[in-house]
Amino acid sequence: MVWQSYYPKKSVLITGGSSGIGLALANRLMEFGANVYLLARRQDALLEAEAGLKLHRQNANQKTGILQADVADYQAITAGLQNFIDENGCPDILINSAGITHPAEFQDTSLDIYRSLMEVNYFGTVHTTQAVLPWMVERRSGHIINLCSSAGFVGVFGYSAYSGSKFAVRGYTDTIRAEVKPRGIRMSIVFPADVDTPQLAYETPIKPAVTREISRSARVMQPEAVAEYILRKAARGAYIIVPGFDNRMLYHLNNFLGPLAYPVMDSMVADAIRKTQKTT
Repeated sequence: MVWQSYYPKKSVLITGGSSGIGLALANRLMEFGANVYLLARRQDALLEAEAGLKLHRQNANQKTGILQADVADYQAITAGLQNFIDENGCPDILINSAGITHPAEFQDTSLDIYRSLMEVNYFGTVHTTQAVLPWMVERRSGHIINLCSSAGFVGVFGYSAYSGSKFAVRGYTDTIRAEVKPRGIRMSIVFPADVDTPQLAYETPIKPAVTREISRSARVMQPEAVAEYILRKAARGAYIIVPGFDNRMLYHLNNFLGPLAYPVMDSMVADAIRKTQKTT
C-alpha cells in the first residue's frame, strides 16, 4: 500500500509504548521498517515489549530502544528526552499514547483522581510535546500523534475526571496544530472508543452501573485494528482520526446535532438508569 511508504526508516518515539494501543502501534511500525523507541514507567514491561519488537523487524538495520520515565514527571521527561535526542536525534514522529483512567460518579471521585488523570493524560502529553517540538520546529519537519478518546468529544456519565483530561488534550492539540502547521510540523489527534487493552480491563469492574449499561452496546476494538487505522490515516495527512465505524458515526452525529446532542445523551442516561434499577 502506498501509505505504508511513509514509515520506513523513520524514527518513532511512543509513550505508553509497553502495552495496549502504544505497543500495537510499535509492532506495526516495526513491520513497516521504522526505528521504534518506547517510553513507559516500568522497566520490566519495557524490556519485554522491546524483545517482542525485535521479532517484527523487517531488516537488521532497524533500531529499537527504551526510555524509562513517568510522563507526569516534567523534570524526568525533560532530562530523559534531552539525553534521547543527544543520542538518537529528534524523532521524526512522536506518538503520545500514555494514559490512565478511573471511572466513577462525581461524588465518588476524589480530587486526587482528578489531578492524577490530568497529570498523566494532559500534562504527560504536554511534557513530551513541549520537549520534542522545538527540535522539530528547528528542523522544520515532524509529526506528532496525540491519542485522545471518544470521551474527549462527548461527556460520558461516570467519566468526569477522564473526560475532563481528554477534552484538555483536544484543546491543546487543536491549538498547537494551528501554531506549528506553518512551520512544517504535522499533527494528528486520535479519538478511540473502547479498545481491548489493560486499561479497559482495569476500568470495567469499577465502572458505575449506569456507565456499564451505556457502554454495553459499544463494540470493543482490538488494539491491532486501531493501530492499523491510526497509521493509515496519519500517513495520509489526517488530523482527526476516529477508529471504528460506530465511533465515527457518534463523532459526526455529535458535531451535526450541536446542542441537540445533550437531550440524546440525557435519554441514553435515563434509559440506562431505568435498566439498572430493574436489576437491583
